[in-house]
Amino acid sequence: MRILLTNDDGVNASGLKLLERIAAHFSDDVWIVAPTEEQSGAGHSLTLTRPVRLRKLGERRFCVTGTPTDAVMMGLAHIMKEARPDLVLSGVNRGANLGEDVTYSGTCSAAMEGALAGIPAIALSQAYAKEGMGDTVPFAAAEAWAERVLGPLLAAPMPPRTLVNVNFPALAPDAVKGIRVCRQGLRDYGRLRIVQRTDPRGYDYFWFGLGPAVQTPGHETDLEAIADGYVSVTPLHLDLTHEPGLARIAALY
Repeated sequence: MRILLTNDDGVNASGLKLLERIAAHFSDDVWIVAPTEEQSGAGHSLTLTRPVRLRKLGERRFCVTGTPTDAVMMGLAHIMKEARPDLVLSGVNRGANLGEDVTYSGTCSAAMEGALAGIPAIALSQAYAKEGMGDTVPFAAAEAWAERVLGPLLAAPMPPRTLVNVNFPALAPDAVKGIRVCRQGLRDYGRLRIVQRTDPRGYDYFWFGLGPAVQTPGHETDLEAIADGYVSVTPLHLDLTHEPGLARIAALY
């Protein structure tokens, strides 16, 4: 199996180093193409107004001066075009990608790009317990549980144009309760928190904070799975068409 690894935290991120060790359990043909610097929140963006530069860092290891999507496209259409990967793994992200995070996340978007190209793709993210942890975020849960999560997923065929979003809770490995397959959640953005501060020159600036999660009966979403101490596994698909809306809107014309 040929595996392409990428992320949005940058080619030198500790989570990518962990993902490389995880991938080695499944293959000895592992390639890395990742952004040169952190691209968190880049979503599915492409670099179109400036050149993207590629640098070879070692055998089967590259970085690009662009977004996670740029990195995957460079890997598929240039670096590995003669022998494309069988799998794209993106992560392990520093911080969870839950609910509507998947629309902003460079980690998930890199996996989406693999899925768009017809390649099975999985995004992996490690939640952390409190803000401001920086490079001290522990990846112990991801390290202990990733192989158990990935093994069954890789053994089963993945439907075309789909991906899987995996999140590990901010717990010690032996405190994780198990694996829960669940829906994508939705936070209550009616209570979005925006922090306003003033810089030394007297100008205001803002930080966006996350709103609280919406609780559902049976705790069936990824947000709640992580809060309950489980690894969340959520299948996603790239067709955003709202099927019930087709007939309703067609009737308007």
